[in-house]
Amino acid sequence: MAETSIEKTQILQKYLELDQRGRIIAEYVWIDGTGNLRSKGRTLKKKVTSIDQLPEWNFDGSSTNQAPGHDSDIYLKPVAFYPDPFRRGDNIVVLAACYNNDGTPNKFNHRHEAAKLFAAHKDEEIWFGLEQEYTLLDMYDNVYGWPKGGFPAPQGPYYCGVGAGKVYARDLIEAHYRACLYAGLELSGINAEVMPSQWEFQVGPCTGIELGDQLWMARYLLHRVAEEFGIKISFHPKPLKGDWNGAGCHTNVSTKEMRLPGGMKYIEQAIEKLSKRHAEHIKLYGSDNEMRLTGRHETASMTAFSSGVANRGSSIRIPRSVAKEGCGYFEDRRPASNIDPYLVTGIMCETVCGAIDSANMTKEFEREFS
Repeated sequence: MAETSIEKTQILQKYLELDQRGRIIAEYVWIDGTGNLRSKGRTLKKKVTSIDQLPEWNFDGSSTNQAPGHDSDIYLKPVAFYPDPFRRGDNIVVLAACYNNDGTPNKFNHRHEAAKLFAAHKDEEIWFGLEQEYTLLDMYDNVYGWPKGGFPAPQGPYYCGVGAGKVYARDLIEAHYRACLYAGLELSGINAEVMPSQWEFQVGPCTGIELGDQLWMARYLLHRVAEEFGIKISFHPKPLKGDWNGAGCHTNVSTKEMRLPGGMKYIEQAIEKLSKRHAEHIKLYGSDNEMRLTGRHETASMTAFSSGVANRGSSIRIPRSVAKEGCGYFEDRRPASNIDPYLVTGIMCETVCGAIDSANMTKEFEREFS
């Protein structure tokens, strides 16, 4: 008889407790050519205490849609590492950026240009907080927990819901929450979302490039935890057609000037800049986002820019508390759940902190628009 998942976990546990004889395992994680995550493990001889102690590595880019078969080696350069919540001990998970064999960033490495933008505007001390929504699916790509061949009751009781029939897979969500905190990620909260079996976690506030690093790692941990529960994670912005909410990745933004007394002036200036680059931003705000940004289900229209205080139907929302205090941050509600956070935070930094015309875009974002 095949073992149950509980029995398999019990079997695995005795091996996880074995002495590693001073060696550690570093799980290298990277973003592939389809916007998904890959990883592989490597044994190191001693505990890692700084990023420069981690060796570069490589992989077969022809198997990840990142390189042709005749020139397939892609190099992994470690950019951040975190305690491993699965292997624990001194073992780590390593976020790595992808580079070609000539030293140039791989075309799917959007971190490279974003990091340069943040370095150029470091005096702005720009903070980000991302609200990552996602949907749970079963192994047959049906929404997890929904009636077979049918639908649950209409939206209403599910957002921040409590109780059977209102929330699904809370055990998975709790496991992911703890895994992120163990890894040292700035996970600031979680909640059940408006559509049943849809959830959200929030990362931040983080400064500059760190936000993108942490969101990708939080996504990796989510996939790994869900793997153990036999549940798939979907970041599609409209996983189900009809009268159901889509999934976004609302982006909260604050510069040093916005956080000081009188910061509302700078928030308004930023919104004015964003209004002039609406089309450019939308191009980097996720695939299939037109299915979500319809002007319904707490979204703005994809084709028209808008802003407002406490208005969840606008492109940019100024929280009521910020309007009252006259300083703080704003929320860009346009990004889809499947964004690359490096692209979104990078162009946000460029628009808010720098020039607003397309002629001054970096090469990275020019390539994305072409």
